[in-house]
Amino acid sequence: MSDDDVPLCVDMDGTLVRSDLSIESVLALVRRNPLYLFVLPFWLLRGLAYCKREIARRIVPDVSQLPFDPRMLGWLREQFTRPRVLCTASDQRVAEAVAARVGLFDAVLASDGKVNLSGRRKAAALVARYGEHGFDYAGNSRADLAVWTKARRAIVVNARPDVLRSARKRAKIDRVFAPATGVWGELLRALRPHQWTKNLLIFVAPLAAHRIDPELVRHSLIACVAFCLCASAAYLLNDLIDLDADRAHPRKHLRPFADGRLSLLAGVSGVPILILAAFACALLLPMPFTWTLLTYVVTTLVYSLWLKRLPVIDVLVLAGLYTLRIVAGGAAVAVDISTWLIAFAMCLFLGLALLKREIEFSRLAKAPAAVLRGRGYRLRDRGWLRVVGIAAGGAAVGVLAFYIDSTKSAELYAQPQRLWWLVPLLAAWLVRLWTLASRGRMHDDPLVFALTDWVSLLALAAASGLVLLAL
Repeated sequence: MSDDDVPLCVDMDGTLVRSDLSIESVLALVRRNPLYLFVLPFWLLRGLAYCKREIARRIVPDVSQLPFDPRMLGWLREQFTRPRVLCTASDQRVAEAVAARVGLFDAVLASDGKVNLSGRRKAAALVARYGEHGFDYAGNSRADLAVWTKARRAIVVNARPDVLRSARKRAKIDRVFAPATGVWGELLRALRPHQWTKNLLIFVAPLAAHRIDPELVRHSLIACVAFCLCASAAYLLNDLIDLDADRAHPRKHLRPFADGRLSLLAGVSGVPILILAAFACALLLPMPFTWTLLTYVVTTLVYSLWLKRLPVIDVLVLAGLYTLRIVAGGAAVAVDISTWLIAFAMCLFLGLALLKREIEFSRLAKAPAAVLRGRGYRLRDRGWLRVVGIAAGGAAVGVLAFYIDSTKSAELYAQPQRLWWLVPLLAAWLVRLWTLASRGRMHDDPLVFALTDWVSLLALAAASGLVLLAL
């Protein structure tokens, strides 16, 4: 039998598409309405195929920007002389949408609401249709081993080394498409360790109270680790929820989940693991810190699922999450936090959150109706957001000035008048940030930018010197 007579059957998830559309469908459904989390277990009780069909009835992922494997698409186009079949465990509706988008398949076999077409069931369906060893099969996972043993030839795509070794023992390998990148490197990138610098805010409360000793430093370090773990869990969750928005973004489409270089399952399992590890760290600290950490986790979860799409509310929550790090730092070392510090932090971080939106606007299309995807803002909102952001920064400068002139600063500093130089220094720094943002010369996170910008670091050093001189 010649190759032209042998059907080429191709798996979808992880093979044709560098993603899992069943997981994407669940994430899209939960993004639409988080209450579906309580409905999914009841659907699963009636079987995986039934659950997939119920999800597909309500939502089908946007297939227009899926991370298709370009190597597979190119190779499939070369196989135009033979029948090509898309064969997947995803629901029929999702599979047909993908097949229509690709335009290279002659038939589609998928789960139908009763049978989950995976593993042995997929192998049986293909044997019943084409006969044993009457088809070639392209797949990627351990579940595909059952299909490869019944196929004439196996095409192994993006498989783990252990899966490839097993496939070589059980089937005749025709072609191997190796994974383009390493899993651990992509996982580290998804955790965004460069963003952990934000958690240095944990140390603000003990520093502001002028309390530094080995025990306090140890507690602060543990608290910082706990927040780093929670922050990485939040980034994983955000990337999972924002797949469609990230794929439409000029830069974020290269994120590991959006681009398909990292399994969605790694993200789904990584979120609870990181959160549990964070609370394990919290057990070493006073109970108020644990409650603060829990507040951070719950707020972050609600923000990712819902609040981030509500204009104005989103930036207020972001400012609150930054300020909560300072509160957590005080709770970790049992230091009372001044209301002056809370007011200053909220104003400053509100201004920086609005500055972040300004940076996102700078990359948006110039049409007045253009929307920040996943955020709820339109380009016409840019003007008033800019005004409020600058006003919030100005309020932070004002709070600092009032604090320096208060009795509280006189209690903590021997020469508080030297702190007045902080006021123009902060004002100049904020003006510089807004100027750079308006010129499109800033990273999309002002805090991360500030911690890598030599002028900002020089301003921080100068501010630290002024505080020392005032002590």
